[in-house]
Amino acid sequence: MNVLILGSGGREHAFARSIASSPLLNDLYVAPGNAGTATIATNLPVGVTDFQEIKRTVIEKEITMLVVGPEAPLVEGIYDFFQEDGELSHVNVIGPSKEGAVLEGSKEFAKEFMMRNKVPTAAFESFTKETLKKGMQFIDTLQAPYVLKADGLAGGKGVLIIADADEAKESLEQMLVGGKFGAASNKVVIEEFLDGIEMSVFVMTDGNSYKVLPTAKDYKRIGEGDTGLNTGGMGAISPVPFADEVLMQKIEERIIKPTVDGLKKENITYKGFIFIGLMIVDGEPLVIEYNVRMGDPETEVVLPRVTSDLLSHFHAFAKAELHLETVTIDHRSAATVMLVAGGYPEVYEKGMEITGLEKVQESIVFHAGTTSKDDTVITAGGRVMAVTSFGDTFQEAVKKSYENAEKLHFDRMYYRRDIGFDL
Repeated sequence: MNVLILGSGGREHAFARSIASSPLLNDLYVAPGNAGTATIATNLPVGVTDFQEIKRTVIEKEITMLVVGPEAPLVEGIYDFFQEDGELSHVNVIGPSKEGAVLEGSKEFAKEFMMRNKVPTAAFESFTKETLKKGMQFIDTLQAPYVLKADGLAGGKGVLIIADADEAKESLEQMLVGGKFGAASNKVVIEEFLDGIEMSVFVMTDGNSYKVLPTAKDYKRIGEGDTGLNTGGMGAISPVPFADEVLMQKIEERIIKPTVDGLKKENITYKGFIFIGLMIVDGEPLVIEYNVRMGDPETEVVLPRVTSDLLSHFHAFAKAELHLETVTIDHRSAATVMLVAGGYPEVYEKGMEITGLEKVQESIVFHAGTTSKDDTVITAGGRVMAVTSFGDTFQEAVKKSYENAEKLHFDRMYYRRDIGFDL
């Protein structure tokens, strides 16, 4: 079959690497892709939300499967666009319907969905600029620190955790009235702070049955010791060492099953990934958020551990036959370290030459913000590359990634040197 992957990051490079080895594959395309995907697939200069151009490409290249990497096209309704078009409805789209994508597109919708389906989560209320005063009063009812979340999509940066009540009120006003995160913060969810340790669970579902993929933990802050600004993610580890059988059973019974059953019960079409962000508080799992696609950089540690045929699993989505598939997992640990541009997540420069790629041994380099120019790989984004390695322990995997990160270079390259520090 001919497959098109939408996206240009490390997640999409990881998808391409997993799919490229499948005996079911004929031709693989990535739109728009990066310098890494160009080595194993054909990159196409198509934007991820340019639905008409995607349609033209799908018809021209005889695409039979569309794998959607980022959230924006899902929230904008690419699944529905394909279903409602006679020339595209035969294509197997890996990703939820527009209604399903609201689980990520609106924090308020997600929290209300959890309440309806008895999925454990933090107490919350949501506010608009018309109810700003009530929002400030609500902050006074909570204990510090205070969690403020932009309702809409904000590129993984719309969550603020603030220690001081007055500062939290000021930030709420900046979000609702000052447009701190643009339209994404026209509505803000304020919730109680959960004090625990974070982890993520990834689920594949064909709308009927589901398969649980390996657990992961990512590191969002730019600075070591989890300090500084939030980023799209600075590194990740899989599996999470504290996620034992007892905890995983709780997560499946209390969270995964009610979530998948809730989607069915509410007649929400969902064929794709559910990324469940969790906080483990005194051994009990609570949901922080849903994402409607794989995480980045978590994909770069989860997919390399899946040793069965990912394309075969995706192929089963079309006929809701995922229950017939067997997902096999590498028992070893994987760790990834993200190399970013100096200044990220704020102002940074692009166009820096990347050297040392040929020196990397026993690690996988997933390209994210890269492109090619005159046979040279150059930087083209804030998060540039993820270096993923295996080990018998996560410490061994992290060590190997750091050894190979040191062989790579571009001007003002930065990476956190403490991935896994809290485990």
